[in-house]
Order: sequence, then C-alpha cells, then structure tokens
Amino acid sequence: MENKPKLHVVQASKQLFLLFAVHSLFLFPFTLSEIFFEERFEDGWKGRWVLSDWKRSEGKAGTFKYTAGKWPGDPDDKGIQTYNDAKHFAISAKITPEFSNKNRTLVVQYSIKFEQDIECGGGYIKLLSGYVNQKKFGGDTPYSFMFGPDICGTQTKKLHVILSYQGQNYPIKKDLQCETDKLTHFYTFILRPDASYSVLVDNRERESGTMYTDWDILPPPKIKDTKAKKPADWDDREYIEDPNDVKPEGYDSIPREIPDPKAKEPDDWDEEEDGIWRPSKIPNPAYKGPWKRKKIKNPNYKGKWKTPWIDNPEFEDDPDLYVLKPTKYVGIEVWQVKAGSIFDNILICDDPQYAREVVEDVFQNREIEKDAFEEAEKVRRAREEEEAQRAREEGEKRRKERGYRKPRRRHDPRDYMDDYHVSISSALFLSFSQLNSLYGMQLEMMNYKLSMAVSINILQWLERSSFRFQKAACFSLKHVMLLYLLLYYCCCTIRDLPHQIT
Repeated sequence: MENKPKLHVVQASKQLFLLFAVHSLFLFPFTLSEIFFEERFEDGWKGRWVLSDWKRSEGKAGTFKYTAGKWPGDPDDKGIQTYNDAKHFAISAKITPEFSNKNRTLVVQYSIKFEQDIECGGGYIKLLSGYVNQKKFGGDTPYSFMFGPDICGTQTKKLHVILSYQGQNYPIKKDLQCETDKLTHFYTFILRPDASYSVLVDNRERESGTMYTDWDILPPPKIKDTKAKKPADWDDREYIEDPNDVKPEGYDSIPREIPDPKAKEPDDWDEEEDGIWRPSKIPNPAYKGPWKRKKIKNPNYKGKWKTPWIDNPEFEDDPDLYVLKPTKYVGIEVWQVKAGSIFDNILICDDPQYAREVVEDVFQNREIEKDAFEEAEKVRRAREEEEAQRAREEGEKRRKERGYRKPRRRHDPRDYMDDYHVSISSALFLSFSQLNSLYGMQLEMMNYKLSMAVSINILQWLERSSFRFQKAACFSLKHVMLLYLLLYYCCCTIRDLPHQIT
C-alpha cells in the first residue's frame, strides 16, 4: 500500500513530460536537416568517384591529381586537381539514395581554387538524373543543374546557373561574375520551394531573385497592357499656378535698369562738344522679371501615369517549377587550356545554415592560405626576374658574337690590271684617238688621264663588289659603265666641236 502513491506520482510525471513535449513541438517547431551528399576528398574517395573515359580514345582526356595545392591553408585538406593542359576532364560520383528537392530547400555548394593562369576553361559542377554510364560521362550527358565559374581571357568571367525544365536547359538571364584570383572560393546556390533563389560567394550573397523572372522558363505572369491609354482627365501636374495670386500694383512699371547712383560727371565734360552727360546704367535690384503666379500643390494630382500591368493570358503556373528531376549523380565535366584547378568540399543538402558553417570551418585557415600564396608569388617573381636577367645576358653575348667580323684583306689596285682591264683601257684609248683624228681635235692629255683613272677605279670597285651580284649581271654592269663613260666623253666632244672648227 505504501508503493501506490509513488506509482501514481511516476505515472503523473510521465504524462506531464509527454504533454510538455507535444506542446513544445507546436511552440518550437523544427525540422531535421538532411545531407544528400558531402565529399571532402578524404580517405576512400577513389572508391566513390569514377573517372570517365570520354575523349580518352582521341587522346583528349585529362586526369585528376589528389593534392592540397601549392599554397594550402591546411596541407591535410586535399582535393582533386585537373592535371593535363588542353584536355577534357570528366569524373562523377553516385548519390545513394537519389533524392528530390520537392517541398524542401536545395543547397548546392563546393569550393574551387584556380592555381593556374587558366586562360580559358570551366570550373563548374553538374547534377545528373536517371541512369548514367559513369565511364562514358561527358559533355553530351544530359544534366538537371549546372553551377560554377567559366573563364576565358579577360572578357569572360561568367558564373553559370543553368536549370533544366522539361528536358531543356535554361541559363540565368542575369550577368553573374565569378572570382578570378588564385585563392580558394566557395560557390553556393540555394533554391527554395517558392521558386526563389540566392547565389552566394564565400558566404556573401552575390545575387537573389525568383525563377519566374530570372529564367525564361515560363512566360511572365504579368505583362504591360499595350492597349491602355492615359485617361483624358488624368491630371499629372504635381504643381499648378495659384489662381488667387494677384500681380502687385505698379509691378510692370519697375524698370530693368536704373542709373548708377555712384556715377559722377567727369570734370572735363563739355556739353557743347560731348552732349548732355548721362550716368551709366546698372541692373535694378528691384526688378524681378516678368510677373508669374506662384506655384502651389495641385489638389487633383494623381501621380505620373504608368502603363498598367495585366495578367498574361499565355502564362500557366507550374507549382513544381523549382523541382528538379530526382538527382542521382554529381559530376565535374570541364575543358581547360591550362590545368591546375582544385575541386573540394562538395555539399548537397537542404540546410543553408550547415552550408554556411562548412565555409566558416574551412576559412579558419584563410589567412594562412593568403600568406602562403604571397610567399609563392615572391619566389615566382624572383625566379622570373633571374631568368629574364639570364636571357638578357645571353642575348647581349650573342649580339657581340654576331657583331665580330674578320677584317678584309686590303687589295693592291694593281691586282686588277689583268688582261681584261688592259683590253678595256686600250679600247677606250683607241676610241678617243679615232674621235681625235675624225674631227681633227687635240684631246687634252689631262682629261684623258682623268677619264682613264675614273674608269679604272670604277672597274676595281665593281670587281670588289662582285660577291653581291651574279657573275653575268656584274659583267654586264661593267660594260654599261664603260659605255656610259665613252658616250659621255663623246657628247662633250661633239658639243665643243663647232667652236673648235670655227
């Protein structure tokens, strides 16, 4: 009998606790978050990921390297890095079990670090639905969602957000920019059941909106009424003239200018010669321009008229617009001119807060990564400067070597007085003698010697320069020069002939 009161107390306590627990569910509702997929590339990651053979038979398939990178914040935090230049990279992992984002928030997040000067290439991930042969996963494999940066040159720095709806891919209409430095960055996409979305970069919101307006998936719910016209009685004048305002008496008689009261007649002014003196004019401070009624608020003002919006007759709402096909795989499929991008920390869940905490956890080593990068940059710049200096020195050395030439042997002019040149000289002398006997002239010996000396010097120069010409061309040039000298002398002689005959 003594235990009965205690039993009643225990039962009453249990009932009270159960009542409190049920009551708390209504007062403090909560939902358990679910992680559909999370990959930090720790031990055993190779068993979860399948490297595709797409493009491998063509020699265009790249591979991935397991590494923390050149300047990690944490050397033990490793990811997979694209390894070969100018290749296609494709790798995927299966999500077990497959999931749907119907009636729940979808969060897709991952980190990427472009350690290379990427020049041109992608750094995005994809969500895949249905059956996929992972060994053949590639650029032509259908996907339900694509998200991440795409860089090409200095102009393209795009952040892709592509959603699939009824088998067709729709890119976001907004121009989103990605990060292009060589540090780790997190990209987060959040899609809610009301079709609203947010894009975050390093836990900071970069863009937000709704699928109804930022993708051309459905026709817009509202459109402007093109047939609407502003009503005739629509008064859009915010201010009007005060009808009770009256012009002050004598307002129109106020002159625009008045004589300058400070002006004085000059002492030397002569009215007979200069006329009647009049002071100069100055603006009248009392003159306020033509009279206008003052403005007052328009009591009938209705605001600026705008074309009204009406329901779009072509719009048909889809309450499941935000729902992707059941997701079964996550994949990386990119092409890069220069490899070196590290993918890591891939997360697919329904809890934005957990995704935020993942970023904060990794970024605890953010400053260490920045310092390591700066140190690596110093080493790189020093190495490049050393290589540039070495190249300059080698170039200067080669220029000096090319500038050295073996001096030419100085030739004796008499070496050129061979039989050929003697015959030419004799021909010149014979021609001059014939001209002299024909016209009965006495050629001056000095002119003859001068002409002969010039001819011989020209022949010697041509002979020394013969390496520049073909032999036949040089031989013809010699004859042309000799003929020119002969004709020139003949012309001079004929010109002076009449004077000598007379």
